[in-house]
Amino acid sequence: MLSPRIALVTCRPQPTHDHDLPHLARALGEAGADVHVVGWDDPGADWAAFDLAVIRSTWDYSRRAAEYVAWAERCARLTRLANPAHVVRWNTDKRYLGDLAAAGVPTVPTYYCAPGERVDLPGHAGEFVVKPASGAGARDAARYRAEERADALAHIGHLHAEGLTAMVQPYMGRIDVTGERALVFFAGQFLHAVQKGAVLTPGTAYDADRTPHPDLRPWQPTDAELDVAERALAAVPGSPELLYARVDLVDGPEGEPVLMELELVEPNLFLAVHPHSPSLALVTEQIIKAAA
Repeated sequence: MLSPRIALVTCRPQPTHDHDLPHLARALGEAGADVHVVGWDDPGADWAAFDLAVIRSTWDYSRRAAEYVAWAERCARLTRLANPAHVVRWNTDKRYLGDLAAAGVPTVPTYYCAPGERVDLPGHAGEFVVKPASGAGARDAARYRAEERADALAHIGHLHAEGLTAMVQPYMGRIDVTGERALVFFAGQFLHAVQKGAVLTPGTAYDADRTPHPDLRPWQPTDAELDVAERALAAVPGSPELLYARVDLVDGPEGEPVLMELELVEPNLFLAVHPHSPSLALVTEQIIKAAA
């Protein structure tokens, strides 16, 4: 039997902070797969030569979202792409949060403002967050107090000048104490979870360098967190077959879990945070199965 040819898709240059990729490539190779790490925009890539292309650390896509979605659709015509191209199209625009909220998933309230539309910032005294509707790793995101309205408007103006839709959310203050929880699913089954600290700090500019996943540690999710995660996954349009998913949750005003983001394109799976668990072996097994 021929070894399955598997592409682990990243960006160019390969990000040094992708701690999943070397573990995954090694494990797949040891399991008998012919593994190649390939940049999604590599003009020399022969996607038809692979049995499966698994999107991993394509973390530069947010500034080239239309080009990236076009690549996903082209790649999916040549080989099996995980996750599917129509999921990539839907999930690269964070307006998907509105779809999930409409489906009854507890979600951080979100207001969207596209270039040319009227800007309507929150009128209450609480803190709020501005970020692009297409973004990754807290890039171009910032946290504002009510008296920093002018700075927030300038931030939105910058996003609009870049052709990006801005999104505004109330800052979920409990994250400063209880952090954010990321629940990872693979082949439809819960894999593991991590807890991470708050990313956005007061007074930090939207274009400042920051650590996207600070203070990582293993986490045992509550029944309520698992319930919200499963409801979010069930609400993805078209009930697609997802190879991987990450559900990011925070505590709402009353301490209840609410969805911050549903990561179906290129999520960090935090395999290195669980080095002694069966997670890597299970992920390896399912990827090889998907390539068969």
